[in-house]
Amino acid sequence: MIVAHLDLDAFFAAVEELETPELRGVPLVVGGDPHGRGVVATANYVARTFGIRSAMSCAEALRRCPEVTFVRPRMQLYREYSREVWTTVREVVPTVEQAGIDEGYLDLGQVAPAFDDARALADAVRAVIRARTRLSCSLGVASSKVVAKIASDRRKPGGLTAVRPGSEASFLAPFALRVLPGVGPRAEERLTAAGLETIGDLAALDDQTLRALLPGKVGALLRDRARGVDPRPLEVSTERISISQEETFARDVGDLERLHDELRQMAIRLAELLREREQTARTVTTKLRYPDFSIRTRSTSLPVGIDDAERIGELACSLLDRALKDRPGPLRLVGVGVSGLTEHAQLQLTV
Repeated sequence: MIVAHLDLDAFFAAVEELETPELRGVPLVVGGDPHGRGVVATANYVARTFGIRSAMSCAEALRRCPEVTFVRPRMQLYREYSREVWTTVREVVPTVEQAGIDEGYLDLGQVAPAFDDARALADAVRAVIRARTRLSCSLGVASSKVVAKIASDRRKPGGLTAVRPGSEASFLAPFALRVLPGVGPRAEERLTAAGLETIGDLAALDDQTLRALLPGKVGALLRDRARGVDPRPLEVSTERISISQEETFARDVGDLERLHDELRQMAIRLAELLREREQTARTVTTKLRYPDFSIRTRSTSLPVGIDDAERIGELACSLLDRALKDRPGPLRLVGVGVSGLTEHAQLQLTV
C-alpha cells in the first residue's frame, strides 16, 4: 500500500484570508470572543509565531498578541471550500478516506504502484488544489496511514514528505512519544515515567517490558505503530464524517438541569441538519470541556441510524451523566456530535 495523508494548512484561517485579502500577513485567529470564554479554532501561521495554537483560550491568544485579529467561524463557508477540495482530489485519486473537513487519506498505490510515481502524484495533487482553490496543503506519503499522518506535519505549510518503504521505523524514531497517534496523556505518563522519551524508545521495548507498561492489546498496537506497522485500510464510507454542535459558557456551569437542556437544544439542531442532508446517524458523542481546558468525550453507537431529536438528546444527556460520574465538576463547554452517517436512500435499500 502507498498512501498519502493530506492536511489543509490552517484551513479556516486560510479561507478567511481568501475571502478578505487584507487579513493576509497579519496575525489572525478564527475562534470565539477574546473577552469572554472563546476558544481558538484555528490560527494562521503569523499568529502561531506568537505561540497561539488551536484549543487555546482566545483571551490567552489576545494576551500573547494584542494586535491579533479575531474572526468568528463560518462553518457553512468552510464546508463549501472543503467540498471543492475533495471533489478536486477525487478527480486525480479516486479512492479517498475523508477523515475530517480539512484532512484525509489518499490511496496513491491504486493509481501509481511505484513509490516514485506515487510521490509525483502527491505533488500533482498539491499543485491542482492550489490552482483550483488557492488553498495550501501539506502531504505525507508512506506505506501506512500512521506514518503518512506524521509525515504530513513535517514540512508545513505547503510541504511534502515521502517516507520510503523500509525506512518507516528510522523516520519515526526521533519524534516525541506524543506525536504517535494513539499515545494519550496516560500512556505517555507511564512511558515517560519508565524513562522513555521517543517513538524509537517505544519501538525497542521487549514483550515483557511492554506488557508491564501498557498491558493488553493497546501496548502491542502502539509498539507496532512505533515501528511503522499499521495495516489499517482506507475507510471510504461516510462513517468517519460527523456533524456537531457545542456551546462555550460565559461562566462555568455545574447545574445538571441546565446542561441537559443545552444538550437537548443542540440535539434539535443536529436532527434538523440530518433531515436537511437526508441522513441518519449511528453514533452519538457528548463532549465536555472543564475549566482547566481538559476534554472528555463519551460515545455510544446504535445498530441502526437515527435522526430523531428526542432520541439524540436522550443519549447525549446519558453520556454526559456518565462522564460527570467519572469526573464531577462544573463545565466550560458542552457539545454533541453525530457520526456514522448514512444516506436515507442507502438505509432503505438495506432494510
